Amino acid sequence: MGMNENALKVLVVEDSKVTIKVLLNYLRRMGINHPLVAESGSDALEICRNERPDLILLDAQLPDIDGFDVARNIRALEDSVDWTAIIFLTSKNTDDDLARGIDAGGDDYLMKPVSEVVLHAKIRAMQRLVGMQRELVLVTNELNSANKELLRLSTMDGLTGISNRRMYDDYGKREWRRCERMKQPISLVLVDVDHFKLFNDQYGHQAGDECLKSVASQVAKIGQRPTDLVARYGGEEFVLVLGETSADGARWLASRLCQKIAELNIPHHAASTRHVTVSCGVASVIPDDDRSLDVLLKSADRALYRAKAAGRDRVVVCDYGQAIVVV
Repeated sequence: MGMNENALKVLVVEDSKVTIKVLLNYLRRMGINHPLVAESGSDALEICRNERPDLILLDAQLPDIDGFDVARNIRALEDSVDWTAIIFLTSKNTDDDLARGIDAGGDDYLMKPVSEVVLHAKIRAMQRLVGMQRELVLVTNELNSANKELLRLSTMDGLTGISNRRMYDDYGKREWRRCERMKQPISLVLVDVDHFKLFNDQYGHQAGDECLKSVASQVAKIGQRPTDLVARYGGEEFVLVLGETSADGARWLASRLCQKIAELNIPHHAASTRHVTVSCGVASVIPDDDRSLDVLLKSADRALYRAKAAGRDRVVVCDYGQAIVVV
């Protein structure tokens, strides 16, 4: 029974037209009707770069590049999951020649003149190996995709769809180091939904979830630069990581966020404003060895506490020191 011509992409590298014709006849009787052909090593490498054959029948002696060097170059083209089966064709049969071929990256060895029966058997064997390799690549790709999805889910807040506390912990440290290298300021904004417990008590937890989703959407729109991170820090609290951003810039963004949340006009009759508002605590610093992200977060948390104590629906800035209320 002939093999499926689409099952294996074969490249014949041979400078003898007579040998090429014999090999093509053998391959045709095996069901491989359209093999690739190269009569020099340079042509073979070009075809490998463009076509990525599954199996190469490679003459060990070529007019321009030694067949063993061709094999080494082919192996250099492959990545960690690529593999091309290489069968050397040669008239030399010493142990040294065999060892040289294997060392160069060959998988098998065929003596000239090539026996059709032996060639058929070796191609069948290589076809099984190619099939196993394809399955391995498929499984590896599926595993990589699954791992990426697991990582995405593990760093995403299930309710709001934005990043979670774990992502903040990882990303915040990286952004801190980046700003330290660049000697640029980094700012944190802690955002808290005002009187959220009262909101839940009056409207129910389902309405509370919808409220958090709406607030998260607005927070995400504020932190839109590629280097910004918006995360749900916990409960009704959110955090923005703003690299290369001064205290003034972070304060402006936080004030704009307060305005945008108020414009949502989500009813909250238990609050004096009669609609949902947020309070924001801002802290900023230029990172160095004597400072830390944890202290910066505590400064932002202290600023947030001052904002709530001052009447909520406002921004307080704390630059690693005393808080200043900004209404």
